[in-house]
Amino acid sequence: CISAGHVLDAISRDRYEVEAIGITRDGAFVRVEPPAGGVGTGLSAAGEPVDPYALLDAAAADARSGSRPTVVLPVLHGPNGEDGTVQGLLEVVGVPYVGAGVLGSAVSMDKAMAKTVLTAHGIAQVPWRELHHHEPFGEPGAAEAFDSLGDTVFVKPANMGSSIGVAKVRRPEGPAALLEAVKDAFRYDDVVVLEAGITGRELEIAVLGNDDPRASEVGEITAGADFYDYSDKYFDGNAETTVPADLPAEVAAAARELAVRTFRALRCQGMARVDLFLTDDGDLLVNEVNTIPGFTPISMYPKMWQASGLGYPELIDELVRLAMERHTLRSSREVNPD
Repeated sequence: CISAGHVLDAISRDRYEVEAIGITRDGAFVRVEPPAGGVGTGLSAAGEPVDPYALLDAAAADARSGSRPTVVLPVLHGPNGEDGTVQGLLEVVGVPYVGAGVLGSAVSMDKAMAKTVLTAHGIAQVPWRELHHHEPFGEPGAAEAFDSLGDTVFVKPANMGSSIGVAKVRRPEGPAALLEAVKDAFRYDDVVVLEAGITGRELEIAVLGNDDPRASEVGEITAGADFYDYSDKYFDGNAETTVPADLPAEVAAAARELAVRTFRALRCQGMARVDLFLTDDGDLLVNEVNTIPGFTPISMYPKMWQASGLGYPELIDELVRLAMERHTLRSSREVNPD
């Protein structure tokens, strides 16, 4: 809601006729009016109900006519927005949209699947393992996790965003603390990822493009909390962000190249933020990929492009252009050839 408010605030009303549509927690579509006092506190998914089928049918008709195309910018972090579900709906009805397609969205969102794909591409990552909700995992398994992953273990739901459900557990806290963190993560998903804690620097790169993606200046995050959590990302702003990061030119170039390789390997399109670690030994490791990154004024994706010479309104223009480019290409493919 906060990201969407700031996108709405930045988009050019001279170039676009903009309509904000919210989805309530029970799945109703509503027409959202920005608050009179501005969008700094975000939009609220409340307003006049709209028929989603009529809305999408009209948007699809606009797309087919080509004279007044409608493009959807899905600013929906996490499940039911970043995981390919909304993207699939838009594909079915034939409406152009910003960001990765169904496959890229789904694979990137699922941390376990993304790590599996990146492993197949030979892309270096943090040591990790996955747990499934139906598999037994007691204190012996938790103790073994410390033995195999190290003295600090991060616990993450496989399909969740914005650091929700993420915990950092240290060996002195004991296997019981790790079990409790795993139990909490299973509140959000059927698969949980355990990752080794890494000593080093947290880097982020914004990637933009379809067939020929390009990477921004490298940014660096120094968390204000024990790690870069939900409050740091959207509210407190206590994390220290540096763009461009103070890195040797060859390290920055290698980070950008790794980000583009990762973007391609996961079949991303349009945009993604690629998060890396630079270890104390000088190794670059992929942490994760966000296909709908934050768009608040303190969010790294727009900040990194601004540092690279692409302002917020111009970034939105480019994302819309890339959405139309991909839609035009996909529409030219034969689905049911004679």
